[in-house]
Amino acid sequence: MRHVRKIELPVEGLDALLSEASAEGFTFLDCLVPDWADGSNRFCGEGEGFYAVFEQGEEGQEQLVAVGGLNRDPHLNSPEVGRLRRIYVRAPFRRRGIGAELVAAMLADARRSFLCVRLRAMNDGAARLYESFGFQACDDPNASHILYFEPVAP
Repeated sequence: MRHVRKIELPVEGLDALLSEASAEGFTFLDCLVPDWADGSNRFCGEGEGFYAVFEQGEEGQEQLVAVGGLNRDPHLNSPEVGRLRRIYVRAPFRRRGIGAELVAAMLADARRSFLCVRLRAMNDGAARLYESFGFQACDDPNASHILYFEPVAP
């Protein structure tokens, strides 16, 4: 059994996840803990959040298997544009729908606060995942993809 929830740092299992990401060459998580520690990004602004996916192991212990953050886009001066960032799924847990579950939860929250969200896909597999949610490639030096939300009927 697994579930997605908003978290605050520190969280058990984060060090292992960060070490794995770094060993794979994914450096976009290197600033997560320092930014949290100095307060420059705690994903706590209006509409923001830091999310984790936990999966119950064979002995009933929860383990951290994925993380991702939702911020206002720091590359734009608009409170109406969100950004998905710092999304990482541990290698042994990939191709099991965990990334999609995480992104779906983040987008459900983003729809309540933003008109659109942007991101930078780090590889073709990530791009395909985001495009399956309706993200479109964009020509911007600070983003590879954007998703516009449909207005919600009253």
